[in-house]
Amino acid sequence: MSQWDGKSKGTVLGYKIFVFLIKKAGVKSAYVLLYFVASYYFLFLRKSNRAIFYYFKERLQYSYFKSKKMVFKSYFTFGQTIIDKISISAGMRNKFTYEFDGIETLKKLLAEKKGGVLISAHVGNFEIAEHFFGEIDLDFQINLVTTDLEHSAIKNYLESITQKPTVKFIIIKEDLSHIFEINAALANNELICFTGDRYFEGTKSLSENILDKEANFPAGPFLIASRLKVPVVFVYVMKEPNLHYHLYAREAEVKHRDEKALLKEYVKSVESILNRYPLQWFNYFDFWNDIKS
Repeated sequence: MSQWDGKSKGTVLGYKIFVFLIKKAGVKSAYVLLYFVASYYFLFLRKSNRAIFYYFKERLQYSYFKSKKMVFKSYFTFGQTIIDKISISAGMRNKFTYEFDGIETLKKLLAEKKGGVLISAHVGNFEIAEHFFGEIDLDFQINLVTTDLEHSAIKNYLESITQKPTVKFIIIKEDLSHIFEINAALANNELICFTGDRYFEGTKSLSENILDKEANFPAGPFLIASRLKVPVVFVYVMKEPNLHYHLYAREAEVKHRDEKALLKEYVKSVESILNRYPLQWFNYFDFWNDIKS
């Protein structure tokens, strides 16, 4: 089954080099170094290369040579989003601009005072959303439901050089105690955010066609969102040229206890975003479980 191991690539030394460049010479200077990093990934990361090449060649139907070129561009774009996240978290928010498409959706959600569920994906750069929400006077608390499998050394280093996030984290636990945390947050009119496009082996999954091929998705976000009787909004933060970001929010039509219908709507939403931003699909693993070794 399509799955992810929960860990990202990279080393603390690599992050320190980029942080040094960002602070001393600016965001775009760090982009220059990315050409070398993206080249290394393009040449030597065979497993992720196969996965992202399959996405471009088989799912988006690009030619062989265009798909190869897009693999490199994908690594480069992903690196840019990481640099942007570090820069904004370290207090350089004024270097970036943004536009918000769907702000009324979030204002309506908050006005109902029932809390709400946000579902995003590993496309774009949703982790920087909090830095933009605060500037449009949306006073709410986001709780990000996540696993805790990222490389701890990198996490500890980034936390030491960036501003403390206002987003709270609800860690998924085997004893399901995170369900109580989710209910408590909703009772306080807070927002719960899931990513709906990665699941782990051994957890419950749902299948649905995405880009004309069946894939597996984590069942949890869609089961929970379809049962809570609160508004559900699909959200994405997409990178555009010249240090500009475009934030999207779209309210979902939710039928009570119909997680499959919610997943189907979510997939259509993700596909519409990928149609505009094909380079910002950042799932570097065998998502469709269809890659030949």
